Amino acid sequence: MTQLPKSIEEAVEQATQATQAALDDGYKLVQVELVFPEIELQAQSIAQQFIPAIEESGTVLKVFFPDAGAAALARRDWGEIPFKISDLGSSRSPIDSRVEDDDGRFLVVSPTPVEVEQVEKLSQLAGDRATILLNPRLEDVAIIGIGYAARALRDRFINTIESCYYLRPLEGDAALYRCYPSLWEVWQEIDGEYTLLAQEQTKPVGDQLDQILAGNSSSEGDSTQSSRPQPKKQGFLAGLQSFLNALSR
Repeated sequence: MTQLPKSIEEAVEQATQATQAALDDGYKLVQVELVFPEIELQAQSIAQQFIPAIEESGTVLKVFFPDAGAAALARRDWGEIPFKISDLGSSRSPIDSRVEDDDGRFLVVSPTPVEVEQVEKLSQLAGDRATILLNPRLEDVAIIGIGYAARALRDRFINTIESCYYLRPLEGDAALYRCYPSLWEVWQEIDGEYTLLAQEQTKPVGDQLDQILAGNSSSEGDSTQSSRPQPKKQGFLAGLQSFLNALSR
């Protein structure tokens, strides 16, 4: 069992280790999610810290941003770099023209539902090369819909993405957390200490998550409850302000 991170540096370190572990186990399409509203404004900073640990010896990493403006901003701010920067393109300039034979791994920074088709196509063009999604927001019902086409997209692509790192604060001083290869974990601050409430094989959502937080989680199915709550002092929520301050530096 891993522990909740206490800083942005520790979160990024955990995320890179989880990503590499998943890639070593044969996954070719993985995602890292730090689900804080403030972090959406710091996508470039997070990517810059994430990149060195996922570069693969002997190949050149290609980093994709959702649009040409974000890609140009990264080129300006990062200066001389040992990897490539591009954007996901559009219907007028498809992703096919942006994937080259000598590319190594692909990192896609903060793709939205608008770019979901380009990201899916990229994963197909990648072949045996890994595609890593950093803070993706691909599944917005208002954009991809709820009908047959949307269900097909989820079954064909979105549901095939391995979530290797996930960190999201919840109401009530709680957090939903996963660091591959560990299970999904729900933590909550109780009497000043962070306690592991439950471990799940799959991501707990909706009523299941509400029941865990209410202390009524069932041990049926794939759920594995910890036999004894495990305290975690100085959890990440207690240090959230310093976490966000580090992002803005």
